[in-house]
Amino acid sequence: MLEGNLGKERTGKREEEKIIKPAAAFLRECRSISIPIIFACDSFLQDDFIFQGRMKPHAIRGTDGTRPIPDLEPQVTDIILEKRRFSAFFKTDLDQTLRTLHVDTVAVGGINTHFCVLATAFDAVCNDFSTIILEDISAAYKREIHQSFVDTYRYSAIYPIFRVMKSHEFLVEYTDLI
Repeated sequence: MLEGNLGKERTGKREEEKIIKPAAAFLRECRSISIPIIFACDSFLQDDFIFQGRMKPHAIRGTDGTRPIPDLEPQVTDIILEKRRFSAFFKTDLDQTLRTLHVDTVAVGGINTHFCVLATAFDAVCNDFSTIILEDISAAYKREIHQSFVDTYRYSAIYPIFRVMKSHEFLVEYTDLI
């Protein structure tokens, strides 16, 4: 969730805004139990190819629009990963970073469920990481779109390496393992 996506003027009514507080709480809990936090941040060029469709220019490299929103309380221990496309793995060093951190499971949340979250989740599996989409800290601009995607993948053929769960379920499962 970036300044360039959500902006500073919020009503609290947009679907993307509704996950900010739960996401911030989840991130605080993850930090308290030493789960690495990686913000995969859009960072586009002004005339980027991706803006040749309907997508409006946003998160332009070199602007504040590429930074995580302050509500998420980014810490110096968090990793900021710039990405040019939907997946956080595409042409980045995320795979190598996760392996260096000895990560075997990737939990993905954010906006938009049907683009960036899903692309990153699929690429995590393609890079041999067990993957979880965190349904309560992911959102799309319409609730129905988000819900249809999480419902579709909740019973995926590649379960249990690809799952959908709520953030508190993930934390309970993680703490049971340590």
